[in-house]
Amino acid sequence: MDYVKAFIVGGLICAAVQILLDRTKLMPGRVMVLLVCGGALLGFCGLYDPFQKLAGAGAGVPLPGFGNVLWQGVKEAVDKYGFMGVFMGGFQASAVGISAALIFGYIASFIFEPKMKK
Repeated sequence: MDYVKAFIVGGLICAAVQILLDRTKLMPGRVMVLLVCGGALLGFCGLYDPFQKLAGAGAGVPLPGFGNVLWQGVKEAVDKYGFMGVFMGGFQASAVGISAALIFGYIASFIFEPKMKK
């Protein structure tokens, strides 16, 4: 059942973003920033953790989940290091995910040939 919930919630998030991209003139980069900031804001308000417990990976894998991870890292680092934690926490919490994305993207660049838009 966890797989079904993750599939449905992740699919709904992706469908909402696709509708936003299709119906507005927002550039994809701006929508990505909105998703990350929205996840951080929901984490700050205490709403993202209950949502993630309900939805599992369907809420943790998309970009709002990344924003929540950044927020959680900043919150923990501020508690531990004070003001300097604002600058350290997000990087420490998300370093593994960012590194994996860079490495897999680099490997994919060897396998696939990029095509420029005309």
